Amino acid sequence: MGTEFNEDEEQVVERKRWALFGLPFTFTKYIVKKDILTIESGCFTKKEDDCYMYKIQDVELERGFFQRLFGLGCVICYTGDTTHPKLFLHNIKNSKETKDFILKYSEEARLKRRTLNTLNIGAHDVEDIGDDC
Repeated sequence: MGTEFNEDEEQVVERKRWALFGLPFTFTKYIVKKDILTIESGCFTKKEDDCYMYKIQDVELERGFFQRLFGLGCVICYTGDTTHPKLFLHNIKNSKETKDFILKYSEEARLKRRTLNTLNIGAHDVEDIGDDC
């Protein structure tokens, strides 16, 4: 089972793989739909993490030497989610296409919900200026 790009449902399904040989012998599955990203993990105890696409602010792709050798990559999603500010999609095939898919649909989701990404510059740490009198 590899990457499944489904144009009708607009989703990507991928399994985490071993970095060596690129084999999918792990119990982690990534499901990226146009409105939500889901990470399912575990064998005996199943865990499911979800993140809405509109919360994804930036996406990064990392590929080490062995990952490039076996056609794998790690997609890192920086989110506005409080529980998971970074989501890692480790050792997936077609990582560039998956990154582009996430970028496209996260932007569409933000435009649809009319949300605005702002940068937290730590203004709450600054004391009032002019209170010296």
